Amino acid sequence: MRNNVLTKISHSILKHWCNSSDKVFKQNMSQLEIIQRQKLASILSNSLLASEQGIDHYNSFAQAFPLSRYSDWRDSINAYKNEKASLSKSSLVRFQPTSGSSEQIKFIPYTKLFLDELDHAIAPWLASLYRKYPTLENGTHYWSVSWLPESQREVLKDKNLNDDSALLSVGKRILSKFTQAVPSSVAFATNADDALFATICYLTADQNLSMISVWSPTFALQLLERLEQNINEVCVVLTTGSWGKREVSLKNVKCPFSPEQATVLKRSQVGPHIDFRLLWPKLCLISSWDTAGSKEWAKKLQQRLPFVQFEGKGLWATEGVVTIPYNSDYPLAYQSHFYEFEYLEGEQQGKIIPSWELKANDLVSPIISSGNGLLRYCLDDCLRVTNFIGQIPCFEFQGRRFGVDLVGEKLAPEMAQQLLEQLSADENKAISLLAVDTQQQSKPFYCVLFEGDVTEAMNPDHIDLLLRQNFHYELARDLGQLDQPRILQTTNGWKSYKQLVMNDGMIEGNIKPEPLKKITLNSFKQMC
Repeated sequence: MRNNVLTKISHSILKHWCNSSDKVFKQNMSQLEIIQRQKLASILSNSLLASEQGIDHYNSFAQAFPLSRYSDWRDSINAYKNEKASLSKSSLVRFQPTSGSSEQIKFIPYTKLFLDELDHAIAPWLASLYRKYPTLENGTHYWSVSWLPESQREVLKDKNLNDDSALLSVGKRILSKFTQAVPSSVAFATNADDALFATICYLTADQNLSMISVWSPTFALQLLERLEQNINEVCVVLTTGSWGKREVSLKNVKCPFSPEQATVLKRSQVGPHIDFRLLWPKLCLISSWDTAGSKEWAKKLQQRLPFVQFEGKGLWATEGVVTIPYNSDYPLAYQSHFYEFEYLEGEQQGKIIPSWELKANDLVSPIISSGNGLLRYCLDDCLRVTNFIGQIPCFEFQGRRFGVDLVGEKLAPEMAQQLLEQLSADENKAISLLAVDTQQQSKPFYCVLFEGDVTEAMNPDHIDLLLRQNFHYELARDLGQLDQPRILQTTNGWKSYKQLVMNDGMIEGNIKPEPLKKITLNSFKQMC
């Protein structure tokens, strides 16, 4: 059992450090332009590309570097990985994998300077958490690790990529180890099912659990459902201190031992469900995405844990942080990277401005330049400016600009188009990849709309295999957040496509064929 005194001491020290950073965060809220220009100067001084051109201020920077996406940096990053080139003077720590619009896998360089930038966002966020939810200090926390798809686990097993605490500075990282409910090593089980099982065992064994922090609310729901489905096996593991039949897969993960909590788990069972309040009496906060496509799933999660307070996430991508939850708002993490924004509507649509020129109600997309050497990098998210704290703009996430994100899988039109081309043949044509939003009635799924006869080789398993080439789709499938893809066959693809989107309320004259389209389960059922 974890030493509760050590946990409380660690929380106290961690809170003190975060409060010191938070004090600076608050003091500088009236100096947005000054801080941002200073941040840009630091980034440019460390950028090898900017240094070569002698660029040291915003106007020349904006003129010299066009907006960019991963494809613009791919060759440079590959050379960086092969130690043939570099992008930043700051020392490289690792490459963090993710997926993108047309990339099966992307590797984002994490330098010392970049990690410091992330720490400037994490510290005030944690300070805000401790301030709003003081009972967090009385227990342990579950911070979801950055799960890897099964196909990448062996390749990346020695890269320390799955530990989210690695985003913290060294001191905070050491302290955080004493406050965590689940070790990061669970993510390196040989398969996702065993990794999830190990996670629920550790969570169940921890009577002092006070916070669950995940990205997608569907993942938290999955954890709760897995626990209810595996109550007997979890009880055996906690009683014996052995993984049993999962021993080989979890050989590198220490098994929790807590006969007392096994008894509590049995007592908490009410029919097929669990009274989580009995299991985790100190649980006071759950944090996850709660906007755009995650909104309804977040509501469902809150319904499962009605005794717990809830906080939404800020906008945090592998490539950098944009907003953090802070005193019930979502302000720009203005001390982290240098930020620009592209207008997405109105007379100024397409115009690029720095953060200090934003106004309330602006609909924009963030562009970041950071200490890893990536400059003017488009994140392709859609944000609305809601209000200001001092001079700092606050935002609400509206969704992805391009593509679909049902549970965090981040599929984009470019990748969908590649898939459709692979699936099309002489006897059939793949019309569109449909993302079916089940609105919490069941697991969401993808469906390929085909025109013509579909061969036996063109089956859901084959489509799933192709879709799994996308990093986050594979992860969502491994974790059980997405259901098996399906096939919808028709004799007239365009007519069926129009009917599907018209079922969801679109006007026929406004419909255009799209390689990737989100539809409702109701619309899908009407065509089946």
